[in-house]
Amino acid sequence: MKKIILALFLVLSFNFFCFAENKPADPNLWDFGTVKAGQVLSHEFTLKNESKKQLNIKNVGTSCGCTVSEAGKKVLLPGESTIIKVKFDSRGYSGEVKQHVYVNTDNLDNSLIRFVIKANVVK
Repeated sequence: MKKIILALFLVLSFNFFCFAENKPADPNLWDFGTVKAGQVLSHEFTLKNESKKQLNIKNVGTSCGCTVSEAGKKVLLPGESTIIKVKFDSRGYSGEVKQHVYVNTDNLDNSLIRFVIKANVVK
Protein backbone atom coordinates (compact mmCIF):
# COMPACT_ATOMS: atom_id res chain seq x y z
CA MET A 1 0.00 0.00 0.00
CA LYS A 2 2.86 2.37 0.85
CA LYS A 3 4.40 1.73 -2.57
CA ILE A 4 1.15 2.65 -4.32
CA ILE A 5 0.83 5.88 -2.34
CA LEU A 6 4.48 6.74 -3.00
CA ALA A 7 4.07 6.05 -6.73
CA LEU A 8 0.92 8.17 -6.87
CA PHE A 9 2.68 11.00 -5.02
CA LEU A 10 5.62 10.89 -7.46
CA VAL A 11 3.33 10.97 -10.51
CA LEU A 12 1.33 13.89 -9.14
CA SER A 13 4.50 15.77 -8.15
CA PHE A 14 5.99 15.25 -11.61
CA ASN A 15 2.83 16.56 -13.30
CA PHE A 16 2.69 19.57 -10.98
CA PHE A 17 6.28 20.59 -11.70
CA CYS A 18 5.94 20.04 -15.45
CA PHE A 19 2.83 22.21 -15.67
CA ALA A 20 4.26 24.82 -13.27
CA GLU A 21 7.12 25.40 -15.73
CA ASN A 22 4.70 26.42 -18.50
CA LYS A 23 3.98 30.10 -18.87
CA PRO A 24 0.46 31.09 -17.82
CA ALA A 25 -2.00 31.89 -20.59
CA ASP A 26 -2.19 35.54 -21.63
CA PRO A 27 -5.22 37.02 -19.82
CA ASN A 28 -5.45 39.73 -22.51
CA LEU A 29 -5.95 37.18 -25.33
CA TRP A 30 -9.04 35.09 -26.05
CA ASP A 31 -9.16 32.44 -28.78
CA PHE A 32 -12.68 31.39 -29.80
CA GLY A 33 -11.21 28.48 -31.78
CA THR A 34 -12.99 27.34 -34.94
CA VAL A 35 -16.40 28.97 -35.46
CA LYS A 36 -19.00 29.09 -38.24
CA ALA A 37 -19.20 32.25 -40.31
CA GLY A 38 -22.10 34.43 -39.21
CA GLN A 39 -21.87 33.67 -35.51
CA VAL A 40 -21.79 36.58 -33.08
CA LEU A 41 -19.24 35.69 -30.43
CA SER A 42 -18.80 37.31 -27.04
CA HIS A 43 -16.20 37.27 -24.31
CA GLU A 44 -15.57 39.20 -21.10
CA PHE A 45 -12.07 40.32 -20.12
CA THR A 46 -11.25 41.48 -16.61
CA LEU A 47 -9.35 44.73 -16.19
CA LYS A 48 -7.87 45.30 -12.74
CA ASN A 49 -6.41 48.54 -11.46
CA GLU A 50 -2.99 47.38 -10.25
CA SER A 51 -1.84 50.92 -9.43
CA LYS A 52 -2.05 52.79 -6.15
CA LYS A 53 -4.09 55.58 -7.74
CA GLN A 54 -7.62 55.82 -9.10
CA LEU A 55 -7.78 54.63 -12.73
CA ASN A 56 -10.15 56.41 -15.11
CA ILE A 57 -11.12 54.73 -18.35
CA LYS A 58 -11.38 57.42 -21.01
CA ASN A 59 -12.81 55.23 -23.76
CA VAL A 60 -12.87 51.74 -25.22
CA GLY A 61 -12.37 51.19 -28.95
CA THR A 62 -11.84 48.35 -31.40
CA SER A 63 -9.81 47.73 -34.54
CA CYS A 64 -12.87 46.97 -36.67
CA GLY A 65 -16.57 47.75 -36.94
CA CYS A 66 -17.27 44.01 -36.65
CA THR A 67 -16.20 44.17 -33.01
CA VAL A 68 -17.85 46.20 -30.26
CA SER A 69 -16.83 46.57 -26.65
CA GLU A 70 -17.73 48.38 -23.47
CA ALA A 71 -16.40 48.76 -19.95
CA GLY A 72 -18.63 47.94 -17.00
CA LYS A 73 -17.14 50.69 -14.81
CA LYS A 74 -15.21 53.78 -15.93
CA VAL A 75 -13.61 54.60 -12.56
CA LEU A 76 -11.56 52.00 -10.68
CA LEU A 77 -10.10 52.53 -7.24
CA PRO A 78 -6.78 50.78 -6.45
CA GLY A 79 -7.33 47.01 -6.52
CA GLU A 80 -10.78 47.24 -8.16
CA SER A 81 -11.70 45.40 -11.34
CA THR A 82 -14.20 45.82 -14.13
CA ILE A 83 -15.41 43.71 -17.02
CA ILE A 84 -14.60 44.63 -20.62
CA LYS A 85 -17.37 43.06 -22.74
CA VAL A 86 -16.47 42.22 -26.33
CA LYS A 87 -18.69 41.04 -29.19
CA PHE A 88 -17.38 39.94 -32.57
CA ASP A 89 -19.63 39.41 -35.62
CA SER A 90 -17.94 36.78 -37.80
CA ARG A 91 -20.27 37.42 -40.77
CA GLY A 92 -18.24 37.97 -43.93
CA TYR A 93 -15.02 36.54 -42.52
CA SER A 94 -13.10 33.41 -43.45
CA GLY A 95 -9.93 31.92 -42.03
CA GLU A 96 -7.83 33.25 -39.17
CA VAL A 97 -9.17 36.52 -37.75
CA LYS A 98 -7.60 38.68 -35.06
CA GLN A 99 -9.25 41.82 -33.66
CA HIS A 100 -8.03 44.26 -31.03
CA VAL A 101 -9.79 46.08 -28.21
CA TYR A 102 -8.16 49.26 -26.94
CA VAL A 103 -8.82 50.65 -23.46
CA ASN A 104 -7.55 54.21 -23.08
CA THR A 105 -6.87 55.26 -19.49
CA ASP A 106 -5.42 58.21 -17.60
CA ASN A 107 -2.52 56.09 -16.25
CA LEU A 108 0.60 57.77 -17.67
CA ASP A 109 2.64 54.56 -17.27
CA ASN A 110 0.07 52.40 -19.08
CA SER A 111 -2.35 54.66 -20.92
CA LEU A 112 -3.34 52.06 -23.53
CA ILE A 113 -4.35 48.53 -22.56
CA ARG A 114 -4.87 46.11 -25.44
CA PHE A 115 -7.00 42.98 -25.49
CA VAL A 116 -7.01 40.57 -28.45
CA ILE A 117 -9.66 38.15 -29.68
CA LYS A 118 -9.07 35.64 -32.42
CA ALA A 119 -10.96 32.93 -34.25
CA ASN A 120 -10.71 30.56 -37.17
CA VAL A 121 -13.85 31.27 -39.18
CA VAL A 122 -15.14 28.51 -41.46
CA LYS A 123 -18.10 28.52 -43.86
